[in-house]
Amino acid sequence: MFGGPLWSPIALQPCNERARLAPTYREMRVKQSLTSKLVAVGFSVGLMMLSSTASFADAGAYLATRQALIDGDYQEQAHYAAKSLVSDPRNPALLETLISAKISLGQFEDAVGYATMLKDIEPQNQTAAMILLTKYVQDEDWDKLLAALDAGAGISPIVDGLARAWAYVGKGEMGEAIRLFEEFEIGADGFNMFGPYSHALALAMVGDFEGGVAILDAPTMMKTGGVVYAQAQMLSQLERNDEALTLIRDTFGPTSDPQIHAFEAQLEAGESVPFTIVTNAQDGIAEIFFSVADAVNGELGDGYTLLYSRIALELRPMKTHFALTVASILERMQHYDLATQVYDSIDHDAPAYFVGELGRAAALQAEGKADAELEVLRALSKTHSDLPIVFTTLGDALRREALYDDAITAYTTALEKTPTLTEAQWPVLFTRGIAYERNGDWDKAEADLRKALELQPGQPQVLNYMGYSFLEMNKNLEEAMTMIRAAVAARPNDGYITDSLAWGLFRLRAYEDAVAPMEKAASLMPVDPIINDHLGDVYWAVGRTREARFQWARALSFDPEEKEAVRIRQKMSIGLDRVLIEEGLEPTREPHDG
Repeated sequence: MFGGPLWSPIALQPCNERARLAPTYREMRVKQSLTSKLVAVGFSVGLMMLSSTASFADAGAYLATRQALIDGDYQEQAHYAAKSLVSDPRNPALLETLISAKISLGQFEDAVGYATMLKDIEPQNQTAAMILLTKYVQDEDWDKLLAALDAGAGISPIVDGLARAWAYVGKGEMGEAIRLFEEFEIGADGFNMFGPYSHALALAMVGDFEGGVAILDAPTMMKTGGVVYAQAQMLSQLERNDEALTLIRDTFGPTSDPQIHAFEAQLEAGESVPFTIVTNAQDGIAEIFFSVADAVNGELGDGYTLLYSRIALELRPMKTHFALTVASILERMQHYDLATQVYDSIDHDAPAYFVGELGRAAALQAEGKADAELEVLRALSKTHSDLPIVFTTLGDALRREALYDDAITAYTTALEKTPTLTEAQWPVLFTRGIAYERNGDWDKAEADLRKALELQPGQPQVLNYMGYSFLEMNKNLEEAMTMIRAAVAARPNDGYITDSLAWGLFRLRAYEDAVAPMEKAASLMPVDPIINDHLGDVYWAVGRTREARFQWARALSFDPEEKEAVRIRQKMSIGLDRVLIEEGLEPTREPHDG
């Protein structure tokens, strides 16, 4: 909110930073109040607006539009809605559907004509206002913006009220703008941080840094990342770098964020850091849309958040944080191709460029394009060779492709570039340990896994992996079971960990004891081939041979690795015990055909 946290994704922050960035109860109440204001506006684009019966010539296109809405396919939604409008050009539901798709795609210019048509049909339509008000702001046509708001063409109470104030900033009428900011604060009913934040930014933009600091320093102002960053820039302009530095460090603490590091270095050097949060009224209105998007994030559907974020980015296309937010929403909605397009738009010289490239790699991985993902990450490891997170991410990608030697090298580089190992590095040691284990080097794997546990004692994933590995090697069985039981206690509803407990009991020949936890694991992970295979083995060991064969058949239906599939078919053919004997292992009991 209010510019949001800085551009670094929470996933890149150490654990203690994630806790600090979690929303407080007060922040949640603000979001709930804001959401109710937005919902009251009644933004109505959606499936329910389109009748299931087409009453015009091109019924096929109309029904295809409905299907595109169901599928969440913006490209198809725009295409078929436009096609349907040829037969029914004054259908407001079709126009809203088309315009919302164009906004979601970032194709604002294409939507202006349709928005004008919709405004003629419904002068106060919110969807039309999203496009037309955005255009007025881009054109710096403040009189037209004010006239539209006066005529009732609005988006939401928050956006309309603050956009009006910023319009007067754009006109150079600061007295009227300040009056509106202050009026908005008084009547804002529980979420009055938006008014003061915009007010402070407007004052700082015209050089009144003392006034801006006074507003942001108020005890009622939430200290989000954006608020703190803006206040620190204002303090620097007032030659109060020590206060700015303290504010930044108290808020963000130790961080891997290069932008914050650069900011701290400027402050320490005594430089006067310029105020760049907003430089004109258009920037101010972009901040409004982004603040609203941030506030409703998680409260309304991703489609709503995307609309507001897209408008913010359209008004300020070089704002890296806006682009990262839009791309991350698109990823969450599984629009990976659109997310990749947004990541590609980020300036290579931007401090957050590497974050965008990490996001682009994640989108490519989600699309199943492993080669392209590795290409992005390898290139990034050359251009940003000082960042451990780049090598950690590269290591993960290489490990997924079973390129264990290269993965180990990447993880090792990440650790070498980390001056001091802390709790935050346990995942790197854990994943390098996995790579060592898969590569057949158990001694190094065990050393990494134990070091990970030293950094974060009791970590259930590490305990489970290490314990299960001991079981598979048939060594340190007592320690293995102790580790697995501790992991189960920490995560009783984790199917993989529960499977490890049951499999350990099976290995210890406590077959009856293994039944209940193995059945629980299968209920938690019903389509996992390994767990279903294990359940079949347990059933066989206790004499439930028909059920065993059923579970093995289920395991085969879930596409296990070919090596495992061959063994499962063999068990179905001759029984588990004969397979164990052929492998030189002890059978569960005297072999029989079941």
